[in-house]
Amino acid sequence: MTSLAFSASGAAEAAGATRLPALVADQVASKIFAKDATLWGPDAESESAIRLGWVETPQVSAPLVADIVALRSAFEAECISHIVLCGMGGSSLAPEVITATAGVELTVLDSTEPGQVRAAVADRLARTAIVVSSKSGSTLETDSQRRIFEQEFTAAGIDAKSRIVIVTDPGSPLDKSAREAGYRKVFNADPNVGGRYSGLTAFGLVPSGLAGVDVQALLDSAEEAAEMLRDDDTDNIGLRLGAALGGTSPLRDKIVIVDEGSGIVGFADWAEQLIAESTGKLGTGVLPVVADPGSPEVTGGAADVLVVRLVAGDADVELRANEVSIAGDLGAQMMVWEFAVAVAGRLLGINPFDQPDVEAAKVAARGLLDATPAPTPALFTDGAIEVRTANDDAGWLAGASTAGEALDALLGTLPANGYLSVQAYLDRLANAPLAGVRDELAAATGRPVTFGWGPRFLHSTGQFHKGGPAIGVFLQVTGAAAEDLAIPDRPFTFGELISAQAAGDAQVLADHGRPVLRLHLTDVATGVEQLKTVVAALAGRRTDA
Repeated sequence: MTSLAFSASGAAEAAGATRLPALVADQVASKIFAKDATLWGPDAESESAIRLGWVETPQVSAPLVADIVALRSAFEAECISHIVLCGMGGSSLAPEVITATAGVELTVLDSTEPGQVRAAVADRLARTAIVVSSKSGSTLETDSQRRIFEQEFTAAGIDAKSRIVIVTDPGSPLDKSAREAGYRKVFNADPNVGGRYSGLTAFGLVPSGLAGVDVQALLDSAEEAAEMLRDDDTDNIGLRLGAALGGTSPLRDKIVIVDEGSGIVGFADWAEQLIAESTGKLGTGVLPVVADPGSPEVTGGAADVLVVRLVAGDADVELRANEVSIAGDLGAQMMVWEFAVAVAGRLLGINPFDQPDVEAAKVAARGLLDATPAPTPALFTDGAIEVRTANDDAGWLAGASTAGEALDALLGTLPANGYLSVQAYLDRLANAPLAGVRDELAAATGRPVTFGWGPRFLHSTGQFHKGGPAIGVFLQVTGAAAEDLAIPDRPFTFGELISAQAAGDAQVLADHGRPVLRLHLTDVATGVEQLKTVVAALAGRRTDA
């Protein structure tokens, strides 16, 4: 295992000095590993009591390894070499990091965008098996993805049941229906582990292992880290990271995560959902921001920002003010961050294991699908961009007649301690360059900017945006599907589903009093280029000013 290493400066170092003695005296580390549900207060106790299974995942998950290896060998014998994961949130982000870091191919389908779904279904179908991951099976996205794959397998003359693997909680509706349907294999995960903490359970291990990762090595690394994390000691890296994340005073509530050669591919995206969904509630929390080494948030020195640098174990790290650096291999890092976020939750006075605001967007989307209302009319159209808002009172948009003016007006609502969230309900693979607007907007505003692909962010940072501090403003980007795709045995299409998810989330944000600008691209390719031009021009004007 790569040795874990941690260092801190400025506010993060001060947080350790002030917070660690009490954390050690209260035996927080050993009590977490003893699954003491009282650590987060009486209001959180009932939920915490059924969500602490992650502390023993290296041991509990070990028996899965032989079954995963056996199924992988069977697939190889049948010339099945392409694994597709249908999952959302923690169910997809953990396997994505695990396989990318190992250099192993895994197609992650965590979207309802018709083009992205169609591309996944059309890719090497004859050599494909899918893993459908859902704790209950009620996740609308994964159910829809399973349906389309099952239809296409059958249409191609392939026994669909032999190509579908299920990961779910024991006794869940999906567990029951999958076994009755006779799918190839059903793996059960520990039900006492929440989705964002599930990377070292069947949800992370099954798709990764079937794709070819040595998941036993991952568990071994996590187990070694767990042995160190259970110590009630001021040198405990998990306690030190937890103090930095949740214990600065005044609270630095924007956690900017930047990878500087850690060797772990995409870890910041996994940490983003863990932090945001765990801490963003009751009007408090810390906002994770995934950035690059040269991003404005990293170099800006804002008073509410803490920079966390993911580095290699042998790196010679020289910290600037108010920074943290952490090194370690993947299994160890996953265990450390899960532990640290639980510690941060205690310091913040919140329950890190619930997600009270995630369900709101799901309910809103479902209501829109059932009611099939007419789309919200555009305020005006500028080229390939229709400008809309979800706010009943959008006086901040008064006078805007172009997409650039509308975006400028949205940024004008950004409070001094606020952040901008860009949410793109588009094919994240085909439109990946759009994410480049994040740095430009951060430079233009001087404030942290998050960028999320919809609908996957709904299962992660979506919790913080609604339940955290009311300091966010929101830019939602949607697109007209060039060609829609029907969902078998459903009265709505993938295009209608993603539209409802976007509209539902925008409405929930607006209901929480958040400013929401909606830009709908009538032609996605043209609209993306236009939007990039609009952002570049706006950033230039604001930076010059």
